[in-house]
Amino acid sequence: MPVKNRFAELHAEITGWRRDLHENPEILFETHRTSALVAEKLKEFGCDEIVTGLGRTGVVGVIKGRQTGSGRVVGLRADMDALPIHEATGLDYASKTPGAMHACGHDGHTAMLLGAAKYLAETRNFDGTVVVIFQPAEEGGGGGREMCEDGMMERFGIQEVYGMHNWPGQPVGSFAIRPGAFFAATDQFVIDVTGRGGHGAKPHQTVDPVVISAQIVTALQSISSRNADPADPIVVSVTAIESSSKAFNVIPARVQLKGTVRTMSKENRKLGEERLKALATATAEGFGGTAEVTWLPGYPSMVNSEAQTAFAADVAEAVSGACDRAADITMGGEDFAYMLEERPGAYILVGNGPSADVHNPEYNFNDEAIPAGCSWWAEIAERRMPLA
Repeated sequence: MPVKNRFAELHAEITGWRRDLHENPEILFETHRTSALVAEKLKEFGCDEIVTGLGRTGVVGVIKGRQTGSGRVVGLRADMDALPIHEATGLDYASKTPGAMHACGHDGHTAMLLGAAKYLAETRNFDGTVVVIFQPAEEGGGGGREMCEDGMMERFGIQEVYGMHNWPGQPVGSFAIRPGAFFAATDQFVIDVTGRGGHGAKPHQTVDPVVISAQIVTALQSISSRNADPADPIVVSVTAIESSSKAFNVIPARVQLKGTVRTMSKENRKLGEERLKALATATAEGFGGTAEVTWLPGYPSMVNSEAQTAFAADVAEAVSGACDRAADITMGGEDFAYMLEERPGAYILVGNGPSADVHNPEYNFNDEAIPAGCSWWAEIAERRMPLA
């Protein structure tokens, strides 16, 4: 089954939705215009039920098949939010909102799921119920968690859930997936190092928190190289260093370090937190200072279910003829992880072609991927809940 002909017919219309969303990006939970547009389209398509305000600004549409005797309910999820990035594409439909940009392709994800919803509402060629989920605040806000905490899975009786993300550098319309841990847990940390400040010419009269911080940064790299199993990835990155003084001749009293720890397993997630705290505090004490560590739990690792991953790959191969079933893991995060903790399901990548990478001010979603993405979502519903 190649790309569905209906999506070739709808391609221009769906592209129009996508570019409108691109031109009007909204960040985190502030997706008011986007959510309203999604709800309006779902009403226009004739969805059986439309619910707004889940997870603050999330939208859910319910589409019943020609038959529902199977009792099956499948969820399909797209994210809606943009990033706090100033766009540099120069496109005719570039962001009209300074400092906000769809730099991760969520405009494309939303448009593709809307396209699939239109088709499914037209045809209803399945035995069961499709729940289309439009989620805010994937980019650090945990919108997926909030929709789950609002009781979405129970309210709509969702039994399985599927998600998709575009992937720059992968051939347009091809797919990639893997079972098990796919995206990393995304914890963060703050380390406040305190010493005794003084004159830069008299370091012997100080306890230098800059030197302590430098030693901590170096020591933290031993977590991945000496504490963790080399076959179980962990990344520890210090990404910001700020001292209490900006002068050239002053040794400050305090330095703050910030960073992130990325892990694929629960064991390494626990290990990363424990070793980071131990190394930071012991290193500081060894130099006569102190270190206070604040651990900020982020998204959990996103883990694809085995059976649903195999099914999703079968559908992808049927749609495009190309699906890498052993895609590389990524140390990036994805809050679809929360939905996969509540229900079995799978998350797949669809190729965006040779574009700039996501989170780049020159990135743009490739509209040529729309027919493949829409077809995959629609076929997930029709194959998982076939008519007798």
